[in-house]
Amino acid sequence: MEKAMRLLRLPNTDSIQESADFWDTHGLTDFEHSLEEIGEPVFVRTKGTSVSIDLPPQEVRRVKRIAKSKGVTESAVLREWILERLHEAS
Repeated sequence: MEKAMRLLRLPNTDSIQESADFWDTHGLTDFEHSLEEIGEPVFVRTKGTSVSIDLPPQEVRRVKRIAKSKGVTESAVLREWILERLHEAS
């Protein structure tokens, strides 16, 4: 006679390390019985307003090179610089 399969429970923890350790040894399919479909977004990212600026090609190349060296996008570099200057000006 087969034993009844015991359903796993998700850990109730706020610890990132405990959660990471748990998911290192479990998969999402282990918890299909606990999943439910959600019709609306759970997390909504607020979007800022975009601003377009014209730069000479040489400056664009410099920004791209800096962004690549940091492993981020050109817009992330420019945003960081603008926010730093706005903070300094306050």
